[in-house]
Amino acid sequence: SLKGLKDKIMMILIGPSASGKTEIAHILIDKFNMERMITYTTRPMRDGEVNHVSYHFVSKDEFLEMKKNNEFIETALYNNHYYGTKKSDVTDSKIVILEPSGLKAFKNVMGDRVKSFYLITSENIRKKRMIKRNDKEEDIIKRLLNDRIVFNNIEGVDYYIENEDGVLEKLAKKIYDIYKGE
Repeated sequence: SLKGLKDKIMMILIGPSASGKTEIAHILIDKFNMERMITYTTRPMRDGEVNHVSYHFVSKDEFLEMKKNNEFIETALYNNHYYGTKKSDVTDSKIVILEPSGLKAFKNVMGDRVKSFYLITSENIRKKRMIKRNDKEEDIIKRLLNDRIVFNNIEGVDYYIENEDGVLEKLAKKIYDIYKGE
């Protein structure tokens, strides 16, 4: 049936730092039975993160070895840390959070089997959120400047969703309904 086919689509969330991607992903997983695609990173673990749950945390050498062996759909270098999505991890009804370059790579590999959502949040609000979560000031400045470049020219996004007011449950439901509804 058509419904069966519709269940075979990955969800991609995109947005600059502190746009709410991670929190929305958590809600989609907790309340809507989505599954998180766990990506690889060389960045250090933050408080509360768990290896193989938050990310697969690997050394730079391990990461570059996997990259050399062509194991990733996409990789990104962000704030001096590598991030990558492994080909062998791709299945449907999963959520993955990506950079714009990652979206492009996914679309090349998976075509219409992805639906992407870009979270639009003003820089001012994102800055306040970063301060609230105790990010270091120099990191905040670096991220905001980097995001201006990285998110300046976004192609191939299916849906643009505003996340200004921060009612994330409502937003997650809206995204889920669009994801399921087409």
